[in-house]
Amino acid sequence: MTQMRIGLLFGGRSGEHEVSISSARAIARALAADENDSKYEVLPFYIQKDGRWLSGESAQQVLFTGKSLEIKQQPGQDDSLASRQFPNFNAVDVWIPVLHGPNGEDGTVQGFLKLMQIPFVGSGVLGSAIGMDKIAMKMAFAGAGLPQVKYIAVNRSEIWSNPCVFPKLCDKIEAGLGYPCFVKPANLGSSVGISKVRSRAELEAALDGAASYDRRIIVEAGVLARELECAVLGNGNPKASTVGEITFKSDFYDYETKYTEGQAEWSIPAKVSGAIVSQIQEMAVQAFLAVDAAGLARVDFFYVESTGEVLINEINTFPGFTATSMYPQLWAHEGISFPELVDRLIELALERHGDKG
Repeated sequence: MTQMRIGLLFGGRSGEHEVSISSARAIARALAADENDSKYEVLPFYIQKDGRWLSGESAQQVLFTGKSLEIKQQPGQDDSLASRQFPNFNAVDVWIPVLHGPNGEDGTVQGFLKLMQIPFVGSGVLGSAIGMDKIAMKMAFAGAGLPQVKYIAVNRSEIWSNPCVFPKLCDKIEAGLGYPCFVKPANLGSSVGISKVRSRAELEAALDGAASYDRRIIVEAGVLARELECAVLGNGNPKASTVGEITFKSDFYDYETKYTEGQAEWSIPAKVSGAIVSQIQEMAVQAFLAVDAAGLARVDFFYVESTGEVLINEINTFPGFTATSMYPQLWAHEGISFPELVDRLIELALERHGDKG
């Protein structure tokens, strides 16, 4: 039996570089487990933090150690994209772009892979781009009739403007959303640059800080709710998993809470009624189709227990993928093991490629 060669693409230029390495290592182990070992051959491709692509022993070293490579730039070295040599991709049969955040999960790499005309796991250009940009995402959700918290979209030019415009913007946010509210860069993952604000002074500082990360900013109304998550698997007829819950003691689910051991806990299944589970599963599939996602996604929700409302928060088109991450754990609860899940994602990539999607 000829092994299918899987191009495992990981690392990247986003702040989630190390998370990507952890996810890739878990997927590599899954590809070498059980029946997958005879079906697949892993070809690692590592993107350094400076954007250089490496294959062979260098990429294998990162995959083995779990540590990123130190960037060593020689004096006078040309750092332009045109000067870079890409590895030989001809041997790859299917790509798994295990990339989180900008320059990887936002449609940029997906467009590059699409041009190669080689199947790849996950959403295409459109689904990835909408799934990364929180403003475009919310517009897609609104178009699908999915309930969500109130929000206001802001451009950097409104924040870094003349002294007359900025105060009016803050007035608009206070009148439309009130406090507390959340200020977020529209195109960063893992809660980077997000601030919870409770006053005018905090709002002004948070807007200025978010504008340093992105030219598109979103401000959302705060809501007292439980945070529930649902995994979706499939292409044109996706299926939703059971529902899990994230709990934490910090003020909100920020970067430190998300990636510091012991700061957050999750429960599978979430202790909610069957009616709420069914509602979330239905909404998760609607959200998946609304952004034109493919293969996999994790959809996050707010459950306002006091009113019974379920509000969609966001979709993540390539969620964290270690063996202990919420996405694979939700499917494990459904009886799909980690190696089986990776195998299924490869099948879905081939299916989507065959549909010319």
